[in-house]
Amino acid sequence: MTNKCEKCGYESEKNKTKFGLTLCIVCHTFSPNTPEELDKYIEEKISETSLEPFRKYAKLRGENQKLGMIKKSSKGLHMSRVPFGYERDLNSGKLKPAQNFREVEEIFEEFLKPEINLNQLAKKHNFSVNGLKKILRNFVYVGKVKFDGQIHSAKHNPIISSILFNKVQDKLDKIRKKKN
Repeated sequence: MTNKCEKCGYESEKNKTKFGLTLCIVCHTFSPNTPEELDKYIEEKISETSLEPFRKYAKLRGENQKLGMIKKSSKGLHMSRVPFGYERDLNSGKLKPAQNFREVEEIFEEFLKPEINLNQLAKKHNFSVNGLKKILRNFVYVGKVKFDGQIHSAKHNPIISSILFNKVQDKLDKIRKKKN
């Protein structure tokens, strides 16, 4: 089902709703955040054809951004938020172990104990269970970068061994199979 933008008239399945009004991606991006201002914004009509360059280049921008991130990750550079146990070196921009990096190794080792489960470990280290799983699944801790399904050797030093990481992955996989 296609919806028509109430500002420019562009029809698309990807149009969004804001305060009950349908807007195309471009009009939605620039729209105000209060209902009163949005009503004034809608009154200022614009033709859908005049926004075509924005639609065209908005797609290119996202594609170019992703290509840049793929290139950066293939060089072994970490792109997202600094993971628990690391900090960013201000000179090189690379990750380096933080003061609490030993806690990461402790988390991985404790998880392998038969009597420990995810809930207990999460409570002990003050994480949510999902937050803990993200740590336990994160390739960054073995000196790798994962992006867009690809895994690359990283420029930063690992905190744990790949043997320990793989044992933890095996236990996590077993837990997941038991639930299914």
